[in-house]
Amino acid sequence: MPRYFFDFDDGEAHRDDHGTQCADLEAARREAMLTLPEIARFAIPSGGDDQAFTMSIRDESGAVVYTASLTFAGLTVNREAESASPT
Repeated sequence: MPRYFFDFDDGEAHRDDHGTQCADLEAARREAMLTLPEIARFAIPSGGDDQAFTMSIRDESGAVVYTASLTFAGLTVNREAESASPT
């Protein structure tokens, strides 16, 4: 079974030196689709309103065979309503 390496970048590069065995590239792609949002879920609350997360999959030769990105953008639109007290 081939080994794929899942590198992650959230503004800081995290290289996967161990890899994961997957049946094929499609299985590795599905793994990235499940893993990327899960990693971002923990990073978003501590990182602010503008963040980007990228996962690149390398095959055993080191070639990038798939890449996925997830972006979080938050914006407070009505600060006056947030600070208004009920009458």
